[in-house]
Amino acid sequence: MIEILSPGLLTTVQDAGRYGWQKYGVPVSGAMDGWSLAVANLLAGNAPAEGALEITALGPTLRFSQPVAFALAGGDFPAQLDGCPLEMGRAYSARAGSTLQIGAARTGFRCYLAVNGGFALPSVMGSVSTYQKGGFGGCQGRPLQKGDRLPLREPQFWLNAMERRQCPMPRWDPNPIIRVIPGPQEDCFSPRGLRTFYQGTYTIGPDSDRMGYRLRGPAIQRREGFDGNILSDGVAMGSIQVPDGTPLIMMADRQTTGGYAKIATAITQDLPALAQCRPGDTLRFAAVTMEEAQALARAHARFLRGLAHALELPEGLW
Repeated sequence: MIEILSPGLLTTVQDAGRYGWQKYGVPVSGAMDGWSLAVANLLAGNAPAEGALEITALGPTLRFSQPVAFALAGGDFPAQLDGCPLEMGRAYSARAGSTLQIGAARTGFRCYLAVNGGFALPSVMGSVSTYQKGGFGGCQGRPLQKGDRLPLREPQFWLNAMERRQCPMPRWDPNPIIRVIPGPQEDCFSPRGLRTFYQGTYTIGPDSDRMGYRLRGPAIQRREGFDGNILSDGVAMGSIQVPDGTPLIMMADRQTTGGYAKIATAITQDLPALAQCRPGDTLRFAAVTMEEAQALARAHARFLRGLAHALELPEGLW
């Protein structure tokens, strides 16, 4: 069991997402930074898609009521276990009664706390991910609160090769270049508008959240005679709509369909960089081909397989 002494700014339970239900209007949700979720889980001895705590901006303080191995990955958050400093990208063991305190992000915006065995929470449509707007998943469909108790599934206290259970974390850039594939409605924008999109610098607005990032910056010109609306179609994480002249990037809690033209889609490999951006950070876009995006995705998968192999995890787990 884990007891929440202080919840931090926004701490929720998230896994790899709730797939297979979009046709019924149910968002995928899941971790904003799927790479850090997977790394934290592998370090903790779990399958990469296992549910973990997604911590945003300012971390929680919690108490372990039983011995457990755990791992942290993601943005650079100061963390202490019973007053001893911890590092991101490493696994640790906590004794019963130990207190973990996670502070405010120094770089990046989100980190993930995975515990060995995962959380013993009810699965809703095949996932423990929290969907706040729907009020389901995770801990009663909401962010964690002081006094919440999260049950664990028979965790181990010590894992094999504990001294090697670490993974270097990226240096999260607050001004990243996000690689994109041209969108399905690219022809809805004028040549000038496309140049603006690829040459402009955009700022993440304060009204951005897990559903989407609203960007501020130069307006993107539409094709003459086009008002920006299309027949609603499916929306993926990383889809970039242009509802009012500036980009809106769809994120984890995005709606399942949308009726605004999509100028581009952020590649899977760069979604973690987006997730680690905070309001006020700036970004730019660069086009890549589908073949380039697929090669980067394969490299991403090879890295995680290599980490799992180095940690001697059973193949059936990952």
